[in-house]
Amino acid sequence: MTRRTGQAEFIGRQYVVLVLFATAFSALLWRAVDLQVFNQDFLQNQGDARHLRVVTLAAHRGMILDRNGEPLAVSTPVDSVWANPLELATAREYWPALAKILELDPDQLRRMLEARAEREFVYLKRHIDPAIAEQVRALGAPGVALQREYRRYYPDGEVAAQVLGFTDVDDVGQEGVELAFEEWMRGEPGAKRVVKDGKHAIIENVESLRPARPGRDLTLSIDRRIQYLAYRELKAAVQQHKARSGSMVVLDTTTGEVLAMVNQPSYNPNNRTRFNASALRNRAVTDLFEPGSTLKAFTVACGLETGQYRPDTPIDTTPGYYRVGVNMVRDTHNYGPLDVTGVIRKSSNVGSSKIALSLDKQTFWSLLSRLGFGAVSASGFPGEASGLLVNYRRWRPIEQATLSFGYGLSVTPLQLAQGYAVLAADGELRPVSFLKQTQAVRAERIISAKTATEVRAMLEEVVSAQGTAPAARVVGYRVGGKTGTVRKSIAGGYATNKYVAVFAGIAPISRPRLAAVVMINEPSNGDYYGGKVAAPVFSNVIAGALRFLNVAPDAVEEDPATPVQHVALGGRP
Repeated sequence: MTRRTGQAEFIGRQYVVLVLFATAFSALLWRAVDLQVFNQDFLQNQGDARHLRVVTLAAHRGMILDRNGEPLAVSTPVDSVWANPLELATAREYWPALAKILELDPDQLRRMLEARAEREFVYLKRHIDPAIAEQVRALGAPGVALQREYRRYYPDGEVAAQVLGFTDVDDVGQEGVELAFEEWMRGEPGAKRVVKDGKHAIIENVESLRPARPGRDLTLSIDRRIQYLAYRELKAAVQQHKARSGSMVVLDTTTGEVLAMVNQPSYNPNNRTRFNASALRNRAVTDLFEPGSTLKAFTVACGLETGQYRPDTPIDTTPGYYRVGVNMVRDTHNYGPLDVTGVIRKSSNVGSSKIALSLDKQTFWSLLSRLGFGAVSASGFPGEASGLLVNYRRWRPIEQATLSFGYGLSVTPLQLAQGYAVLAADGELRPVSFLKQTQAVRAERIISAKTATEVRAMLEEVVSAQGTAPAARVVGYRVGGKTGTVRKSIAGGYATNKYVAVFAGIAPISRPRLAAVVMINEPSNGDYYGGKVAAPVFSNVIAGALRFLNVAPDAVEEDPATPVQHVALGGRP
């Protein structure tokens, strides 16, 4: 009896176990059906939340091209390293190797990850070299991945640095043309939905949400060949004369286009770790200086426009000085009787002062204002300075006199070049442009063509053997210009040992195509005259530029090497 009872209990327990297993299996089966059929969307959403991601498709920035289609700035694809601190925190054994590959201090990496421990994304290093990217891939650290981005590259380095400017690490324009035309060149990132594995690698592209739109290319007026030539010659001059800085601008007088604009010191925009703040600005449009005797061309132009003077009108500069109230205007030589052309050729302060004081103040001021002095140009370049042209109502006689030879107003190299471009363009002002012009540019009449032609003939005398700048001559071409050697303004007056050497010129005289200004700031190696320091730069650059542009020679000259006449401050060349 006992044996049967035990056997029955055993069979009962088997039934209980079988029922429990059947119940459990049924529950699991129901749960599976519930999850796979009735709650399928929930599971899909949970899976997607863990593995389905929307990723950004980087869009490259538009290129910057010179007028001939040569690249000046391009965006190249690079990789950036990022990490999920939550995942990387569980794999500390990878930290030393990762820090070594990325050239980071291990403590720096640790602090970076610990400070962002609650985040899912942090950049470890942006824009790395391909070789480093390959090492990161090979390391396979958990939570570490690469992201494709674009980095701006400037093929010519520092040659056009201040004109082009640069972009930041996110490829956003910060200075120069990059900043001025940011909206034009900036691309629009795209987006797509992808499936990623546990290591954040994309294993499947699900759908495209928005295509990436590349930025638009920008074609500048800059001629890369002339730009490099100007850069080379200006840098050599600044180094030779141990100058503090220098700038040069070359304009196409038929269109108003900037063919070249260079500054010294410069910087390499490809190396952001060694930026020198003082070298970043485009001095040719931001830095002001008194133009000195280069302004005499416009003083004479105003005199000719009024009809009071002709090129051969006599002006007596005897005895080499001229009293204006209690002040004295001096020439360092007694040039005696000159005509108006001689005033330009000899750079007589006395002669230019007599012309200016005979003119109506408002008439003189109006001409200078219409030439663009005292106002920003139409270039649109960021940070351009307007200069200073005091209103004629505040002029005293001595101020009107000194203004005639370039003291008492301030200009930028670009403004001065624009003024000389008016003389070259038969008296018409065309807006300055950094963009290549494909259509005819509307011009504004400033002075008569007759006046412009007569002033150009005077400027050609300046580069003769009897003028102040024979070093500016160009073999095979008739050129002209005006020198300036300006004492720098300091507290309480003007320095006796700090100068700005300037030359502003036009080429060729018979049918002008180019206007250029060279400004050398504080030459300190002996020579400091505009005819000695700045004029040779003009000659070398313009000689090459005219040939690059296929401008036909208009003169057959002998060897132009002629000793420069040294003229002191009173009639400073």
